[in-house]
Amino acid sequence: MTPLLAVEALHTYYGSSHVLFGIDLEVQKGEVVVLLGRNGAGKTTTLKSIMGVIAFQSGKVRLDGSDIGNLESDERCRAGLGYVPEDCRIFRGLSVAENLETARRRPRGNASDWDEESVFELFPALKPHYARRGDALSGGQQRMLAIARTLIGNPQLLLLDEPSEGLAPVIIDQMLANLRVLKERGQTILLSEQNLRFAMELADRAYIIEKGEIKYEGLPAQLAADETVRKAYLSV
Repeated sequence: MTPLLAVEALHTYYGSSHVLFGIDLEVQKGEVVVLLGRNGAGKTTTLKSIMGVIAFQSGKVRLDGSDIGNLESDERCRAGLGYVPEDCRIFRGLSVAENLETARRRPRGNASDWDEESVFELFPALKPHYARRGDALSGGQQRMLAIARTLIGNPQLLLLDEPSEGLAPVIIDQMLANLRVLKERGQTILLSEQNLRFAMELADRAYIIEKGEIKYEGLPAQLAADETVRKAYLSV
């Protein structure tokens, strides 16, 4: 079966600094795959390289069998990638409704069909703030809006960077519940996380990255049972 996302031998540099060393990973359609690792391990750089936010020097990125590695980030978006960065990047001077409108895209034949009604069903806490500016929302609401705005573009694959980062525990639980619903709807997701509990609640498979290299791939149950791996690559 052709994976929806296939990343092969990806090498990325920041200037003269080599930060990703031959990253290989794949995501099947309908899967939730998590990229785990300590702060600075290369998780965000991997997602940015896949999305085209930063250029990689060698390797392949294929979406549904098509090589998208030479496309600009906006072209990768049109091809079916949706990216939610850790800092959300909502339009802070626009309302919730206006933020959603900026990303609206026609449904794809091979992706979920998201519109305002369905994203408010997923994130009911946003609906009362329909007319509120982005900068008047709480941090958790901004994170929800960033995900909702990306979904309304009807991506084949959703890239989520640290969705639980900086949120209060009660909001993390709410976000986890929202993403479980998203998973049940069949949305394919690649997410980076440091919060192991949060990630394992969602993941079908897990990768661990350390110093720009994939060190582990396995099922959540396998990782939960392997204390040696967790201590080596995930403990602070």
